[in-house]
Amino acid sequence: MAQTLLTPGEQYRTLTRYIQSKLGRNLFLVCGRSFSSTRVGRFLEEWTRQNGVELVQFSDVQANPDYESVLRGTERFQAAEYTAIIGAGGGSAMDTAKCIRQFSSAAVPLLAIPTTAGSGSEATRFAVLYRQGIKESVNCALPDAVLLDPSTLNSLPLYQRKATLLDALCHGIESYWSLGSTPESRDFAGQAIRTIVGCYPGYLNNTPEGNAGMLEGAHLAGRAINVAKTTAGHAMCYQMTKRFGLAHGHAAALCVAKLWPFLLDHSERCADPRGRAHLERILEEIARCMGGSAPRSGAERFQAILDELELEVPLPSSEDLAALSNAVNAERLQNFPIRLSKGEIEALYQEIL
Repeated sequence: MAQTLLTPGEQYRTLTRYIQSKLGRNLFLVCGRSFSSTRVGRFLEEWTRQNGVELVQFSDVQANPDYESVLRGTERFQAAEYTAIIGAGGGSAMDTAKCIRQFSSAAVPLLAIPTTAGSGSEATRFAVLYRQGIKESVNCALPDAVLLDPSTLNSLPLYQRKATLLDALCHGIESYWSLGSTPESRDFAGQAIRTIVGCYPGYLNNTPEGNAGMLEGAHLAGRAINVAKTTAGHAMCYQMTKRFGLAHGHAAALCVAKLWPFLLDHSERCADPRGRAHLERILEEIARCMGGSAPRSGAERFQAILDELELEVPLPSSEDLAALSNAVNAERLQNFPIRLSKGEIEALYQEIL
C-alpha cells in the first residue's frame, strides 16, 4: 500500500483536505499529553471544533507501549463509531495507534503525525508492544497517510535530538547491510543516510531546514527497515536501554559503532547467500553514503559523529555484561551478515561499554 505524504503547507490545507475527503467526522486521536501544545495539535483542536468534527483524545500512551494500555485504548475506540484514527507523537504513540487499529480489526484509515525524527514508526508495518515487561513485535498495517511537519520538532530536548538522529542513522545503516535488504530498501536507506549526515548539524541547532531534513531522513530510514528490518545493532541494544536507562538510539549507536569494524574485519565469514563480494560492495556503498571513499571510512565517519555528540557511556559490572549477552534478541541477530557466537557478543559488549 502506498502511503499519502502530507506536508504542513499553507495553514495545513493538505491536512484539512485529507481529513474532509478520507477521515470523516469522528476522529480518535492517540497522542502524548504534550501534543496539544504543538502547532499542528492546536490547529487540529481548533479546526475540528469550528467544523463540527468530533476529536476524542486518548493519551494513555506509555514510553514503552504497554499491552494493557493498548487494550484500554481499543475498548475506548470500540465504544463509539469512530471513522478514523490519528496517531501523533513519538514511536510509542504511533505504535499504540497502530495496535489499537489492529486489535479492533477496524477498517478505518490511520493518519500518523510523528513529533520526533528517529523511530520511523510512521513508515513501518511493525509495532513494539510490551506484555508483562516482555517486548513483542506486532505485525500491523501501515498508516494510510503521514504528515511530516518540522515544527513538531521545535521543542525537542538536546539529548532526545542526539538519540533520535542516531536511531534514524542506525536504521539506515543496519537496513542497508541486512540480509533482508533489497534494491528498493537500499535505495531508501542510502537516501536516508545521505540526508541525515547532511542535515544533522542544523537539526542539533534546531533550524527549520535541519528539522525538515531529519524528519525526511527518519521517514526514509523507516521505509527501509519496513522491508529489510534491523540487525545486530538493535538486537544488542534493547537490554542496554533497559539496564542503563539509555535512550534507544543512543544504545543502538554504541552497538553499531563496534559492529561496523567487526564486519569489515570478518567479511570472509559472510553468511549472506548473496556472497562476500556483495557484502563488501554494500559496505563500500554505505561508506560513500556517509561521505567517505574507502569502506572503512564509513565506520570512521560514524564514530566521529558519535564522538562529536559527547554522549556518556555507562560503566557496567561483570554481572551486567553477562546479563546483556544472555538477553540478546536472537531474531534480529539472524539479519546480520555474519553469525555471531556468544563469546563474540560478550567481547563486543566489553568493547561497547
